[in-house]
Amino acid sequence: MDKKLLYKIKRSYIVFSVAVFLFAIPMVYFLSQWFYMYQTDKILLLHKKVFTERNIERFSEKNLSQWNTLSHDVQIIPSTKEHKDSLFTNSVYDPLSGKNELYRELHTSIKIDGENYTYIERNHLSEAKEMAFSLAAVLLVIVLVLLLGITFFFNKLAHKIWSPFYETITQIQNFNIDKSSEPNFGLTDIEEFNYLNRSIADLINKNKAIFGGQKEFTENAAHELQTPLALIQNKLDTLLQETEVSEKQSLLIEAISGDLSRMHRMSKNLLLLANIENEAYFVKQALPIKDFVTRNISFFNTQAEAKGITIDLAVVGDITVEANPSLLEILLNNLYSNAIRHTEEGGRITVALNYGTIYFSNTGNEKLDTKKLFKRFSKSNASGKGSGLGLAIVRRITEVNNWTVNYSFTGGMHHFVVNFER
Repeated sequence: MDKKLLYKIKRSYIVFSVAVFLFAIPMVYFLSQWFYMYQTDKILLLHKKVFTERNIERFSEKNLSQWNTLSHDVQIIPSTKEHKDSLFTNSVYDPLSGKNELYRELHTSIKIDGENYTYIERNHLSEAKEMAFSLAAVLLVIVLVLLLGITFFFNKLAHKIWSPFYETITQIQNFNIDKSSEPNFGLTDIEEFNYLNRSIADLINKNKAIFGGQKEFTENAAHELQTPLALIQNKLDTLLQETEVSEKQSLLIEAISGDLSRMHRMSKNLLLLANIENEAYFVKQALPIKDFVTRNISFFNTQAEAKGITIDLAVVGDITVEANPSLLEILLNNLYSNAIRHTEEGGRITVALNYGTIYFSNTGNEKLDTKKLFKRFSKSNASGKGSGLGLAIVRRITEVNNWTVNYSFTGGMHHFVVNFER
């Protein structure tokens, strides 16, 4: 599933922060212990130095038993040989706590009355653990507060910084190239967003100019074609009526006449689309759908009977819509004509009006390509009949009226559904 850019940035930031946090806490704990141990070793060596420099001369062998009895942390015991300073951690039973405790011990050689003795001093390490845990806990609290604070601040700051971007996206989503209004991108205090807005505005202006030129050309071409096509059609009719032609010539003239009629309808449909896009049909009024569904049913029944097709009409409930009467009639007529044209001989067409929804269903063999279905002059397959402009006009009429048209194929039938309710 797609994620927002801010979500990904924030997630990366949190993952990085947590990783640093998980690394930092143990590091603080172990560094604290190491530092305390280092300081303890220095103190033990310092105590040993002070003892040997200040107290060793006043000691005699007879004082040792009394010293060892009274001193808890420093013991002096006989030794057979000299050895270097030795520092290590040892677990010793502590009668005060009643359990083994960790101590840092120093063992070093000294001489008393010319005899070798071992100086043993130990320092309790419970404070090291307590200090390490305390530092880790303090760091944990600081990091959590910092993490929560920065996350909150990041959300607030990101929302403020990215608000011009989302405003731009909203304006682009609401923009229609066939409408006169254009997005109004205001200036921001972020250079990249200003550059983005300028680029989008330039792109929109270029596309509107191209779209306007194409629309104007289509309208002019469709309009200009009407007269020569009508003249050619009249001349062909005159040729058929006033000239003796062979059967082969007659069939050829009729074929040419059929092609001219198709071109004439095509130019009229192109002109119709241009007029719809230019909002020529802006006058609307309250219209009952039922009247328009049944108005030309006799004409379409005649066309269907010529192919052995039956049309079943069912009206469950009516609804009144605000629409241009010409466009509403064109919409329904095109759906009738499309169903008759694409139904095989002996097939069946069902037209059902259920209040705000009308259904046009006709028998068929396979599902049509929904990606191409409502495009101009599209074909469902390479060998199939093109949809011409009929369904493209249907889609455009529904769009300008905020209606919807959908297609599906179930039960061996094509279904075109128009919903008039917004």
